[in-house]
Amino acid sequence: MNKNTGVNAAIIIIGNEILSGRTQDTNTSTISLWLNSLGVKVQEVRVIPDIEDVIVKTINIVRKKNNYVFTTGGIGPTHDDITAKSISKAFNVKYEVNKEAYKILENYYKLDEFNEGRQKMSWTPSNAKLILNPTSGAPGFIIDNVYCLPGVPSILKSMLGGLKNEISGGKPIISHTINLRTVESEIAKSLTLVQENNKDVEIGSYPFFRAGKIGVSIVIRSDDKSKIEVCNSQIFEFVDKKKIEIIKSS
Repeated sequence: MNKNTGVNAAIIIIGNEILSGRTQDTNTSTISLWLNSLGVKVQEVRVIPDIEDVIVKTINIVRKKNNYVFTTGGIGPTHDDITAKSISKAFNVKYEVNKEAYKILENYYKLDEFNEGRQKMSWTPSNAKLILNPTSGAPGFIIDNVYCLPGVPSILKSMLGGLKNEISGGKPIISHTINLRTVESEIAKSLTLVQENNKDVEIGSYPFFRAGKIGVSIVIRSDDKSKIEVCNSQIFEFVDKKKIEIIKSS
């Protein structure tokens, strides 16, 4: 596991459609926000193609560095849905019909609808634990610290609720945002000093353009509200000295 303190995770987005730009990834945001609420910090996100060797290598790298790994995509009924098979190979276990998954899908579809493609969705790594799917029947699965979810955002979101008891996180991560009417170069030096004085707090600055005007959002993240408040007052101190307009803070 990673030597950093706290509980961490990686997200692996699997799919050629994401890399080509045909499909927009919203799952990263959904999973990250959910994990933050459970006290799990997302350390890295990777977007990879539907290629077995790439999936195997990526899984084997990230699962050793993180407490949790979440994959999305590639567990559907089509020929290019190879995530379950690839993860079986990563763990060096059999790729086989999961009897429980088969029964769930058999009950979900009418007899004439339960074709070969849909039966394929019951195949998982040997001894995988299922993640139930309240939206479309086809389950995801867990093997060790790897959690495999579908790529369809609405289905993925509906499945996260059932995983809450599977995740042991730390204190929930709090996020506080200060929006300023300024440019990054104007606050860079002052913000660096605040970060150096508060090394166990994550501080980021993000330019934005709204209603024809530019600004910067400063985002402070920590699992300790008092530390956020210390950073907040230090930021307001230099903002006041520089006479920078505060748009709103949240």
